[in-house]
Amino acid sequence: MLSVYIADDEVWITLGLKKLLEKTGIDTEVIGTANNGLVAKEEIASFKPDVIFTDIRMPGLSGLDLLQTIPEISPESKVVIITGFAEFSYAKEAVQHHAFDYLLKPIKEEDLTRVLTAILKERGETEEEVKHSPTYDKTIDNVVSDIREHYMEDISLTSLAAKYNISMARLSEMIKEHLQLNFSDYIASLRIQRAKELLRDESLSIQEIAEIVGYNDYFYFTKVFKKVEGISPSKYRKEI
Repeated sequence: MLSVYIADDEVWITLGLKKLLEKTGIDTEVIGTANNGLVAKEEIASFKPDVIFTDIRMPGLSGLDLLQTIPEISPESKVVIITGFAEFSYAKEAVQHHAFDYLLKPIKEEDLTRVLTAILKERGETEEEVKHSPTYDKTIDNVVSDIREHYMEDISLTSLAAKYNISMARLSEMIKEHLQLNFSDYIASLRIQRAKELLRDESLSIQEIAEIVGYNDYFYFTKVFKKVEGISPSKYRKEI
């Protein structure tokens, strides 16, 4: 999946691009939009999307100025410039400054599909190289260690992605590749395993156990426990 951020001060362009992304059939998720270059810069630094679509002319910070900041705030992001025919020369300048590509307005579905396919191809080739690197192994080992150390706390994929300067989509894929489980399922398995140990201590109520392992909602804890173990925590306690 590709996480996408759209920066354009024309609402109809943003809405139209969202619809076109769905039509391509390529697995994408729009994780943020902005109609102001300064807002876009701040959110991109936080979200670290895989792909950024940005108009050239925006209030606060132009698309070209925004492009200059990307290597520093979100180095893995691919930037695609959106431009009108009258600004075509600016689009070519943007590509010279390391934009991945550009799209002319009105954006055509086939052009969007071509760009996204190229990004996926390059990303796939890069990931194959990265997967076998010592840096990749060290990063995923540190992530898993972090999860195992803090799984009973309010840990999130967002916070881990920010800590390791990786996009949420990429980190999610790394975890699934390494553990054969997605992030939420791995957290649940660790919490329920700990809950099973605590259920042997009859001095603790099920509500207390739920809170200890990271669930403030008793009913949600029961639901997750039953999903993982096939029985409720109260029935599990009786059987042991």
